[in-house]
Amino acid sequence: MNLVSETVKTDAVLGVVEPSLVDLGYEVVRVRFNDDGKATLQLMIDRADGDEVGVEDCAIVSRTVSVLLDVADPITNPYELEVSSPGLDRPLTRAKDFQTYSGSEARVELKDPFEGRRRYRGRLLGLEEGFVKIVVPIESVEREFALPFEAIEKAKIVLTDKLLADFQRAQNK
Repeated sequence: MNLVSETVKTDAVLGVVEPSLVDLGYEVVRVRFNDDGKATLQLMIDRADGDEVGVEDCAIVSRTVSVLLDVADPITNPYELEVSSPGLDRPLTRAKDFQTYSGSEARVELKDPFEGRRRYRGRLLGLEEGFVKIVVPIESVEREFALPFEAIEKAKIVLTDKLLADFQRAQNK
Protein backbone atom coordinates (compact mmCIF):
# COMPACT_ATOMS: atom_id res chain seq x y z
CA MET A 1 0.00 0.00 0.00
CA ASN A 2 1.49 3.30 -1.05
CA LEU A 3 -0.31 6.57 -0.45
CA VAL A 4 2.96 8.53 -0.74
CA SER A 5 3.27 7.88 -4.48
CA GLU A 6 0.34 7.32 -6.83
CA THR A 7 1.79 6.17 -10.15
CA VAL A 8 4.65 4.23 -11.69
CA LYS A 9 6.24 7.56 -12.66
CA THR A 10 6.07 8.95 -9.12
CA ASP A 11 7.27 5.61 -7.73
CA ALA A 12 10.38 6.02 -9.89
CA VAL A 13 10.89 9.58 -8.61
CA LEU A 14 10.46 8.43 -5.02
CA GLY A 15 13.01 5.67 -5.53
CA VAL A 16 15.55 8.18 -6.84
CA VAL A 17 15.11 10.98 -4.29
CA GLU A 18 14.03 9.38 -1.02
CA PRO A 19 17.38 7.90 0.12
CA SER A 20 19.18 11.24 -0.26
CA LEU A 21 16.38 13.19 1.41
CA VAL A 22 16.38 10.78 4.35
CA ASP A 23 20.15 11.33 4.66
CA LEU A 24 19.49 15.09 4.77
CA GLY A 25 16.89 14.67 7.54
CA TYR A 26 13.69 14.86 5.50
CA GLU A 27 10.77 12.52 4.92
CA VAL A 28 8.68 12.39 1.77
CA VAL A 29 4.99 12.80 2.56
CA ARG A 30 3.68 12.68 -1.01
CA VAL A 31 4.83 12.76 -4.63
CA ARG A 32 2.41 13.77 -7.38
CA PHE A 33 2.90 14.33 -11.07
CA ASN A 34 0.33 16.51 -12.81
CA ASP A 35 0.51 16.39 -16.59
CA ASP A 36 -2.62 18.43 -17.32
CA GLY A 37 -1.31 21.21 -19.53
CA LYS A 38 1.81 22.37 -17.70
CA ALA A 39 3.63 19.33 -16.28
CA THR A 40 4.36 19.68 -12.56
CA LEU A 41 6.11 17.36 -10.13
CA GLN A 42 4.88 18.08 -6.60
CA LEU A 43 6.98 16.88 -3.68
CA MET A 44 5.63 17.30 -0.15
CA ILE A 45 8.14 16.93 2.69
CA ASP A 46 8.39 16.76 6.47
CA ARG A 47 11.44 17.25 8.64
CA ALA A 48 12.47 13.99 10.32
CA ASP A 49 13.15 15.87 13.56
CA GLY A 50 9.51 17.01 13.73
CA ASP A 51 10.29 20.72 13.33
CA GLU A 52 8.24 22.79 10.90
CA VAL A 53 9.30 22.82 7.27
CA GLY A 54 10.50 26.28 6.28
CA VAL A 55 11.33 28.02 3.03
CA GLU A 56 15.02 27.13 3.41
CA ASP A 57 14.11 23.44 3.80
CA CYS A 58 12.11 23.58 0.57
CA ALA A 59 15.03 25.27 -1.20
CA ILE A 60 17.51 22.63 0.01
CA VAL A 61 15.23 19.80 -1.08
CA SER A 62 14.47 21.47 -4.41
CA ARG A 63 18.16 21.86 -5.26
CA THR A 64 18.95 18.29 -4.18
CA VAL A 65 16.01 16.73 -6.02
CA SER A 66 16.72 18.73 -9.20
CA VAL A 67 20.26 17.35 -9.40
CA LEU A 68 19.15 13.79 -8.62
CA LEU A 69 16.36 13.84 -11.20
CA ASP A 70 18.57 15.45 -13.87
CA VAL A 71 21.00 12.52 -13.51
CA ALA A 72 18.47 9.67 -13.18
CA ASP A 73 15.96 11.23 -15.63
CA PRO A 74 12.81 9.29 -14.57
CA ILE A 75 10.66 11.99 -16.21
CA THR A 76 11.75 12.58 -19.78
CA ASN A 77 9.47 15.52 -20.65
CA PRO A 78 9.96 19.05 -19.29
CA TYR A 79 8.25 19.73 -15.95
CA GLU A 80 8.27 22.18 -13.07
CA LEU A 81 9.31 21.01 -9.61
CA GLU A 82 7.30 22.22 -6.60
CA VAL A 83 8.49 21.41 -3.07
CA SER A 84 6.23 22.23 -0.12
CA SER A 85 5.31 21.39 3.44
CA PRO A 86 2.13 19.39 4.07
CA GLY A 87 0.36 22.32 5.76
CA LEU A 88 -2.26 22.17 8.49
CA ASP A 89 -4.76 20.14 6.46
CA ARG A 90 -2.03 17.70 5.53
CA PRO A 91 -2.59 14.46 3.67
CA LEU A 92 -2.18 11.28 5.70
CA THR A 93 -0.07 9.04 3.51
CA ARG A 94 2.00 6.87 5.83
CA ALA A 95 0.91 4.45 8.54
CA LYS A 96 2.74 6.57 11.13
CA ASP A 97 0.65 9.64 10.16
CA PHE A 98 -2.47 7.95 11.49
CA GLN A 99 -0.73 7.48 14.85
CA THR A 100 0.89 10.93 14.95
CA TYR A 101 -2.40 12.70 14.25
CA SER A 102 -4.55 10.54 16.50
CA GLY A 103 -7.19 12.78 18.09
CA SER A 104 -7.41 15.02 15.00
CA GLU A 105 -10.42 15.29 12.75
CA ALA A 106 -9.78 13.56 9.44
CA ARG A 107 -11.47 12.70 6.18
CA VAL A 108 -10.78 9.21 4.82
CA GLU A 109 -11.87 7.96 1.41
CA LEU A 110 -11.71 4.27 0.56
CA LYS A 111 -11.16 2.62 -2.82
CA ASP A 112 -14.32 0.55 -2.39
CA PRO A 113 -17.25 0.79 0.04
CA PHE A 114 -16.72 -0.64 3.52
CA GLU A 115 -19.77 -1.17 5.72
CA GLY A 116 -21.85 0.64 3.12
CA ARG A 117 -19.73 3.78 2.65
CA ARG A 118 -16.59 5.05 0.96
CA ARG A 119 -16.16 8.34 2.83
CA TYR A 120 -15.61 8.75 6.56
CA ARG A 121 -15.13 11.97 8.50
CA GLY A 122 -14.40 11.87 12.19
CA ARG A 123 -11.83 11.77 14.97
CA LEU A 124 -8.79 9.57 14.38
CA LEU A 125 -8.00 7.06 17.09
CA GLY A 126 -4.79 5.80 15.48
CA LEU A 127 -3.68 2.67 13.68
CA GLU A 128 -3.91 -0.85 15.09
CA GLU A 129 -2.81 -4.02 13.34
CA GLY A 130 -3.29 -2.55 9.86
CA PHE A 131 -6.62 -0.85 10.61
CA VAL A 132 -7.21 2.89 10.87
CA LYS A 133 -9.52 3.54 13.81
CA ILE A 134 -11.87 6.48 13.42
CA VAL A 135 -14.93 7.67 15.38
CA VAL A 136 -17.62 9.03 13.07
CA PRO A 137 -20.75 10.88 14.22
CA ILE A 138 -23.77 9.25 12.54
CA GLU A 139 -27.25 10.55 13.36
CA SER A 140 -26.05 12.09 16.67
CA VAL A 141 -24.35 8.84 17.74
CA GLU A 142 -20.59 8.31 17.61
CA ARG A 143 -19.65 5.06 15.92
CA GLU A 144 -16.15 3.59 15.78
CA PHE A 145 -14.90 2.09 12.53
CA ALA A 146 -11.76 0.05 11.84
CA LEU A 147 -10.86 0.78 8.22
CA PRO A 148 -8.28 -1.44 6.51
CA PHE A 149 -5.22 0.71 5.79
CA GLU A 150 -4.78 -1.12 2.48
CA ALA A 151 -8.28 0.00 1.39
CA ILE A 152 -7.58 3.74 1.74
CA GLU A 153 -7.62 5.79 -1.46
CA LYS A 154 -6.77 9.08 0.26
CA ALA A 155 -6.92 10.67 3.69
CA LYS A 156 -6.27 14.10 5.12
CA ILE A 157 -6.59 16.19 8.25
CA VAL A 158 -9.67 18.43 8.25
CA LEU A 159 -8.99 22.12 8.79
CA THR A 160 -11.09 23.08 11.83
CA ASP A 161 -11.36 26.16 14.04
CA LYS A 162 -9.73 24.18 16.85
CA LEU A 163 -6.80 23.18 14.64
CA LEU A 164 -6.29 26.80 13.60
CA ALA A 165 -6.50 28.03 17.20
CA ASP A 166 -4.00 25.39 18.36
CA PHE A 167 -1.64 26.39 15.55
CA GLN A 168 -1.91 30.10 16.40
CA ARG A 169 -1.25 29.37 20.08
CA ALA A 170 1.84 27.38 19.18
CA GLN A 171 3.09 30.21 16.95
CA ASN A 172 2.70 32.76 19.76
CA LYS A 173 4.84 30.82 22.24
